[in-house]
Amino acid sequence: MRKVVLYELLSLDGVAEEPGDWMRDGEQPIFDNLERIIERQDDVLLGRHTYDYWAGYWPTSDIEPFAGFINGTPKHVFTSHELTPEWANTIIVDRPATEYVAELKQADGGDIGIHGSITLAQSLLAGGLVDELRLVVAAAIAGSGNRLFDAVGEHHGLELAEADHTPKGTMLLTYNAGD
Repeated sequence: MRKVVLYELLSLDGVAEEPGDWMRDGEQPIFDNLERIIERQDDVLLGRHTYDYWAGYWPTSDIEPFAGFINGTPKHVFTSHELTPEWANTIIVDRPATEYVAELKQADGGDIGIHGSITLAQSLLAGGLVDELRLVVAAAIAGSGNRLFDAVGEHHGLELAEADHTPKGTMLLTYNAGD
């Protein structure tokens, strides 16, 4: 079975919204970490807001390793509103995310990534469909904004699988989901 891997940038106080406002660490270990994660991913899950935001930026970006990956990888976009995709490799999904992702996990392929897309990530966490969390926790307090774990619900046990840090103090954490 394929794994669903959530990659999220967080502040110390758990904010995941607009990391460009508070993430100041651009050290090479962050890019190396991202590259190790995306090289195993064959599909990406995106919420509609993240898709709209990214579709205006990534198709013309040269920031690697992410630009080549996100532009060439199938993007499953969850939306209940009409969307005419102009970004290559976009698949529109108008079914419940938990149902669709449970089926996608059964198909052949590598890991399935969730990047950004806080509401979608919360839904899949609550539904028990996330297998691994790859968290980049900045040494910063955002103060306000959407927090990844605000709407997840009841207890979710996590097992720390790996921990590292950059010279500037950003934590690179890997958790396996469990109960």
